[in-house]
Amino acid sequence: MRRIAGIVLAVLLIGGVVAAVVAGRQGDDKGTATKTVRGVIGSEKSDFFADPDVVKALAAKGFTVKTEASGSWAMDGLDLKGYDFAFPSSSAPADQLAGKYHARQPLPRPFYSPLVVVAHRSAADVLAANGLAVLDGKGKGTLKMAAYLDAARHDRTWQQLKGAKAHGELTGTLYITSTDPETSNSGALYLAAASYVANGGRVVASDADVARTAPLLHKLVSVQGAQQPSSDSVFRDFISGAGNPLVCLYESQVVSLLAEQHGADDLVVLYPDTTVNSDHTIVPMDDAGRELGELLSTDPTLRKLAVRHGFRPQGDSAEFVTATADQAAYLNQTLTGVRQAPVPTSAVLHEMARRARG
Repeated sequence: MRRIAGIVLAVLLIGGVVAAVVAGRQGDDKGTATKTVRGVIGSEKSDFFADPDVVKALAAKGFTVKTEASGSWAMDGLDLKGYDFAFPSSSAPADQLAGKYHARQPLPRPFYSPLVVVAHRSAADVLAANGLAVLDGKGKGTLKMAAYLDAARHDRTWQQLKGAKAHGELTGTLYITSTDPETSNSGALYLAAASYVANGGRVVASDADVARTAPLLHKLVSVQGAQQPSSDSVFRDFISGAGNPLVCLYESQVVSLLAEQHGADDLVVLYPDTTVNSDHTIVPMDDAGRELGELLSTDPTLRKLAVRHGFRPQGDSAEFVTATADQAAYLNQTLTGVRQAPVPTSAVLHEMARRARG
């Protein structure tokens, strides 16, 4: 009897330990990801979603997010059935996708980033000496869009600009490198800003507007030859010293670089006096996608992490200004003196890009 009682007691003790371990594991699982969502994103957000702190913050809210990168305009050619969301880099391709997949409005717009032009210091100095830019201190300035477009219209070369002869790398036609406007959002938005200035400060909205601005836009694109499909590629070329000394991309990419390097001696960030904001917009395909979009818009931790990657959270400019205080030598934090041009409809942008590519 004693032996039987001992066996029973041992079984009960083992059972209690197992129960305690299971309960402990269940307690540890609180806050871990419970929902996996899949999405297609613009390539400039790849580092954000791969950031371990972002992964952790999303998991704490019950999400595992799996992403694939694509050009924002190229998303329209993908079959997005089975995905929970698409996350292009601006509202125009997002609105087009929303119509195609019958996504409920309003669409979440967690953050944005203005287009900028990065320049090597020698190029920025020459532009300033010839009235095409105004420099403000060490690493930033303003690009005069009307003056630049006039130079492009007349096929100006670097050799025709005062002071360029002192810099052997500044040769050939003066132009800004941009991405393919038919597949990449940054390339399309570059045309939107240029067309607004070329159209007398009015958004291109009619066939007549498109026809009037098309010759200049074609010059801006054709002089570049083959174009890259993403702004990540052109920025990597610029940083490595290869390619053109003037490149159009997102401010967020510059902020992310500065956060890693804490400065860049040969970098000058030029804010076009007329530019376009890239409103990163989520197109929810289902409730899980919408929940993710709203979480990115409102969660304080995720908003701070978005700023770490250079994005400006919607609705509170102070967050960005405070977080980028040590990068103020390169950034126009409050966008002083920068005019935001409205973006044409997606149909007009597509036609502009088609004509620009020739």
